[in-house]
Amino acid sequence: MDPVDTAVVRPTTAAERDERSAANSGRPTLEFGQRVPYDSYVHASTLHTLQRTLSGDPGEMSFLVVSQIMELYFKLVRHELIQARDHLRADQVWPALAPLRRAALHLEGLNAAWQTLRWMTPADFNRFRDLLGEGSGFQSAMYRQVEFLLGLRNPALIRPFKGSAAFDELTAALHEPSLWDEVIALLARQGQDIKPELLDRDHAVEHEADPSVSDAWVRIYRDPGPDNHLRLLGEALTEVADRFGDWRYLHLKAVQRTMGAKTGTGGSNGVAWLQRSMNRTVFPELWTSRTEM
Repeated sequence: MDPVDTAVVRPTTAAERDERSAANSGRPTLEFGQRVPYDSYVHASTLHTLQRTLSGDPGEMSFLVVSQIMELYFKLVRHELIQARDHLRADQVWPALAPLRRAALHLEGLNAAWQTLRWMTPADFNRFRDLLGEGSGFQSAMYRQVEFLLGLRNPALIRPFKGSAAFDELTAALHEPSLWDEVIALLARQGQDIKPELLDRDHAVEHEADPSVSDAWVRIYRDPGPDNHLRLLGEALTEVADRFGDWRYLHLKAVQRTMGAKTGTGGSNGVAWLQRSMNRTVFPELWTSRTEM
């Protein structure tokens, strides 16, 4: 990540801002000796150079920009989930709630991005689809990072990244405890009766719902008191899982709308692949436990 240009972006105090406003008669500062400070911080001028379409079709710009927006949201969600995981690892349940709630809101923004592609018909997509070659959202390393953090683990899905820096990062993420792994470990440390083998296992293998974890959530939810932070944690995690499920469903609908049942750009069987992916449940015991609540 490129550092912010501190020669252009410098901290200011409230008093300095008030003094500058008075000197400008309430008007914004319009003259800068160097690069505009906003651009030094946001790097907007760099961002706006990254939309390099492959065709002359005007609709391709929408597809490309929305794809890039989603990549940024994946990064933001990953950032929040790591924060939450680290708090839970340190038995800090209350501080973990804020990044989880932010992650759920970021997922809402991510989901809204699909709406701006609702105009795209198969004919619209076909005008530039062939130029994408084998490029596919299936190959998003940042999306895989989010999946791994949520506990959706499939070692085969990192194979497309062999030979890149992303492969090493994904391999490390695959073998690290997921957010859900840390939740289960936390429940055990909080006195819940969790099977010992769940606490000492290969994290690269996808977790399957276990009755001991479901039973723990049933017991936790029996206490609706405001000081029951584990119950609040359960609801924050449920919101994240729910919003992530929405993204997967909206992805499926977008593919159906633009491609039908055609073979996917990345070689998968398209809609059928996405339907199978949706059957992999995020935080499974939060859902199985609801039957007994």
